[in-house]
Amino acid sequence: MYRATASLALLLTPAAVAAQDGSRIAVMSAFEPEWIALQEELDDAEEEIINGNRFITGTLEGRDVVLFLSGVSIVNAAMTTQLALERFDVSGIVFSGIAGGVDPSLDIGDVVVPQQWGQYLEGVLAREGEDGTFAMPPWMSTGFPNYGMMFTRDVSVMRDGLDAPEKRFWFDVDPDFLAVAQDVAAATELDACATEEDCLSEPPEIVVGGTGVSGARFVDNADFRAFVFETFEARVLDMESAAVAQVAYANDVPFIAFRSLSDLAGGGDGENEMSTFMDIASDNSAKVVRAFLAALPEE
Repeated sequence: MYRATASLALLLTPAAVAAQDGSRIAVMSAFEPEWIALQEELDDAEEEIINGNRFITGTLEGRDVVLFLSGVSIVNAAMTTQLALERFDVSGIVFSGIAGGVDPSLDIGDVVVPQQWGQYLEGVLAREGEDGTFAMPPWMSTGFPNYGMMFTRDVSVMRDGLDAPEKRFWFDVDPDFLAVAQDVAAATELDACATEEDCLSEPPEIVVGGTGVSGARFVDNADFRAFVFETFEARVLDMESAAVAQVAYANDVPFIAFRSLSDLAGGGDGENEMSTFMDIASDNSAKVVRAFLAALPEE
């Protein structure tokens, strides 16, 4: 028995050995500006490279964390999330990032914390009938209306306790995490200006609850934005959060995402706003995440 255990230890990567030292909260970002904003406040930082991905462990707001980039879009986000769960002892997942605003009542700079996430671009591109309408194959079904030839369908997911894949669309965030986010929203003031000359037209707010959707497309189309809001009642859309929510669900790990609006997904008056407001949106998202970590109850 001793020899087998010793041999196993020799096979462990440095990251896997580090995971034995205690649990950490995984704090993920999709873009460099978001990640850099969080690293600035990290204490006792140590970096490890796993499959080419940088993972930085340390302490943030008094919590042991591991910071890393998800990579952009669904597949990258799922891969890096699962990699982190396998290499570190992760007690919860917190996503910090920018996103496109869908709810017309929201403004650029607002931080949105949805209570559930779905992959709205998962589905079927249907054939067109002679009458110009589109229909899925008869053995398929959906609970949502279509956008032209695009039909949304549930995803399949396996987890412990299931004999066959489960079909579902929405993945809930952790209710205890969401309650902490509610408290943080009431006590945190967001920045309205990047510089003295570069300010948002409306003071940004933190909005907790509602839904968010994710898919492997950058959206900059007013008509499709309106469809997404009406169909899914989505407040925000991005390219990663729902994938991370699904991986967290499959591994039974608490999850929450904080998304600051850098653009309006095609709903603005002029050209897409992301390049103008990405920095202030990233900073606001990171600010709320730090406040959230600080407010978490002691384990």
